[in-house]
Formats: sequence, structure tokens, C-alpha cells
Amino acid sequence: MKTAGKRVIWLANGLVDTVILLVVLLLLAAGGYALWDSGLVNAAADSKQYAVYKPTDENGGLSFAELQEINPEVLGWLDVYGTNIDYPVAQGSDNMKYVNTDAAGNYSLSGSIFMDSGSSGDFSDFNPILYGHHMEKKTMFGELGLFADRGYFEARKYGSLYYGGKDHGLEFFAFLHADAYDNTVFRPRVTGKEAREAYLAMLLERASNVRDIGVTADDQIVLLSTCSSSSTNGRDILVARITDERYNDSFVTEKSDGGANPAADSGSGLWAQAPLWAKVAVIILALLALLVPACYYIKKRRGRSGKRLSAENDEK
Repeated sequence: MKTAGKRVIWLANGLVDTVILLVVLLLLAAGGYALWDSGLVNAAADSKQYAVYKPTDENGGLSFAELQEINPEVLGWLDVYGTNIDYPVAQGSDNMKYVNTDAAGNYSLSGSIFMDSGSSGDFSDFNPILYGHHMEKKTMFGELGLFADRGYFEARKYGSLYYGGKDHGLEFFAFLHADAYDNTVFRPRVTGKEAREAYLAMLLERASNVRDIGVTADDQIVLLSTCSSSSTNGRDILVARITDERYNDSFVTEKSDGGANPAADSGSGLWAQAPLWAKVAVIILALLALLVPACYYIKKRRGRSGKRLSAENDEK
């Protein structure tokens, strides 16, 4: 009876060891899949995916027209110099469609850069508002939060906004945080001279970073908004004046591979710069380095237990 009980305990220990090993392997598989899936999402959000459609002087906007044929709701193109923000802009009938729809009209977790449905699609308003996901790998509007740093803000003064068949300049003059439900900030189509003056004064007063460019209520501005990590419903907002003057991109010589900006990634470590397959390989090797000794220990332990049971049976 005592021997049978020990055998049950031995089998139970073996079962527990096997279950633990299976759980670790499942966690390994789940982690690998999560990295793979995250890589796909970030790859889909990479601005290089849309580079072929970007309107330029060379192609006369023909490629952009092709994108508009694919999706007529594409209405412009945004480029923030010194960042990876270089995307087409779309507008849906509500503010939910392009949260999970790309510029070509396909389902995508990375969504698109899109204009508030309450703004005029021709950028004729005083304060059109553009939204985008705050994503990893500095894709979509993932870099907007970096403008909270004064040095980063000062180094990136200009951008461009294409709409109505031509490029317009962008002069960034304010960065601020706001709550997602703050209707004093997220208020499209501000009309009337006094209302515009009050709105502009409010933005400047609440801004953590400001550049004096002499912006007035007679100008036209644009707000770029994304989620902020500073608070639950927080939003990071970068504000620019839209101009007829086009500005040179001083970062263009630093760009490579169709628009990636090595200067913006200069603070990243080797892990952040490593390709996805390399990260998965490192994680698998690290787990195997833990699993192999564990499996050896389990096997050795079970062998000793078996020998003890065999010896006890021989004694009896």
C-alpha cells in the first residue's frame, strides 16, 4: 500500500513537471506570436508603405491622384520635418472609421491620419484638427509626444501640408496637453474674429512649449492630436500655422530608406534598433537556455525517484 502511494506521488510529480514545461513552451509561443503580430502592425503603419503615393513636384501629384481613386476620402498629405510623420490624410463621416482603417480603405489596427469629421474637408476652416494613433516604432503620430521636450520642439519648426492640388507650409508654434473630452480645445470650425482670438489665446496660454511666430486670428492653423501617456484620457497636441510659403526640409539629407530618419532614432539602444526576427531569436535562445537545464534536472530527478522505488520494491 505504501509503495502504491509513493508511485502515485512519483507519477503526480512527473505530471506536474510536464505541465510546467508545457506552460513555459506555450508562453514562449505566445510571446513569439505577440512580437510577430506587433511587428506586422508596426510595419503596416510605417510611412514608407505610402511613399509611392506622396505628391511631389516631379510626379505632379499623379500618384496621389491614384490613391484618391482607390479611396476618395483621402484629401491631403501631412509631412512633419525631422520625424517619420509623412502620411496621407483621410476624413470619414465620423471619427471612428479611420481609427481602424488605412488610407487605402482596408481594415488596419494602425488606422490612418484623419481629419475630424466636423472640420471642412478642403482645409478652409480656421482650425482643422487631425488625429492619429500614438504607436510604437515612431509610426503614425507616435512622435508627437516628443515635442514636449523643448530642444526637440525647437529643432523641428516646419512641415508641409498638401491639399487642393498644391503644397502649403507648416510653422509649428505650440505644444500642449489636453483631455480628450475638452471641448474648448477639440472644437472644429471656430468662426468669428473674437472667437478665433479667444481660441488662439487659450491654446497659447495652455501650451507648455511656444514659439513666437506672430500668429494671429487672421491666420489659419491646424492641430495634430494623439493619445498621451501622461494621463488616462490625455492628448498631446502640436499646433501649426498653415502658410502659402513652402519651407525646405533641413532633415532631408538625414533621411534614408524612403523616409526613415536616423537622427530621430539616435537615442535608441541596440535592442530597439534590432529587427523583429532577431528579437524573437534572442528570446527563444534565452528561454531555451533556461529550459534545457530545467529539463535535465527534471529528468535526473525522475530517474532518482524511479531508482528509489525500484530499490524499495526489491527490498520487499
